[in-house]
Amino acid sequence: MIHKIVILLTALLLISATAVRGETVNGERVEKIDWDSLMPADYSPMAAFDTSQFSSLDDYDPMAEIKLKAMMEALSSAPVVKDMDGKMIRIPGFVVPLVEEGLNVTEFFLVPYFGACIHVPPPPSNQIIHVTFEPGVNVENLYDAIWVVGTLSVKTTIHELGSSGYTLDAFRIEAYGE
Repeated sequence: MIHKIVILLTALLLISATAVRGETVNGERVEKIDWDSLMPADYSPMAAFDTSQFSSLDDYDPMAEIKLKAMMEALSSAPVVKDMDGKMIRIPGFVVPLVEEGLNVTEFFLVPYFGACIHVPPPPSNQIIHVTFEPGVNVENLYDAIWVVGTLSVKTTIHELGSSGYTLDAFRIEAYGE
């Protein structure tokens, strides 16, 4: 009887030690993050814009084009959180393919919501992550969210679909699920 209790306690200790340690990849602890952690605490995307005139502007008004250009420039150079550089992270998001062969995507933007970068304007650059994943991932439906695990770097990538403030060298990609 005591032998069974010792085995049970040992098993429980191993399980709890694993839960405390959390997930590791390449010997590094993986930190599950959300998109807000990629923005400085004092950053507000709309703070840089005077929105009082937006409702009175027509699409063909030259001022609308000037305002849109200023907004795009501000969004493409949004501030990043430098402390995130080098962290092994796990983050959910949606794929915007950049390099693909059929359904296999090896390079993409990871974005916080479906349709980002496809519609104008794209999210701020601190809400876009440029991901590379050498084996590639099969993307059958862009509506499906994924989890990406990898090393995050503070590095700008400029593409015709948008600008990212971060890059991520992915080690694992899996379907989204809590």
